[in-house]
Amino acid sequence: MKFFKREPEKSILFVCVENAGRSQMAEGFFNKYAPKGYRAISAGTKPVSQINPLAVEVMREVDIDINTQKSKELTDDMIRNSSNIVNMGCMEKESCPTLFLHNLLDWNIEDPKDKPIEKLREIRDEIDQRVKELVAGIKTHQ
Repeated sequence: MKFFKREPEKSILFVCVENAGRSQMAEGFFNKYAPKGYRAISAGTKPVSQINPLAVEVMREVDIDINTQKSKELTDDMIRNSSNIVNMGCMEKESCPTLFLHNLLDWNIEDPKDKPIEKLREIRDEIDQRVKELVAGIKTHQ
């Protein structure tokens, strides 16, 4: 009998300041579309206690439930263990030092905080499109 060593999963890290909207939506989309052996995690430099309820609602509209996801603080281990890091749009070095890492994708997506639901739908759709492009790029390089 042969035993096969299972390859460790590769993680894609989505980062924003509060880890309450953009990065949570990206995590949900990536985990839906993820190629085999990949998973998404998200984190923030100043996480909050609750995910934006409107972000949860607009993701439900596309059959992705992020209600159980939690806002997490960005750690050095998360950075070190990620294949790619996506900065969702924070621009200050103090609040988002990941902006200055070498394997970083910078999407510069508008913060959905305090925006009406129509704007969150636009932001969600932009994140969906970018995640699909990211997944397609990963699949072509596997």
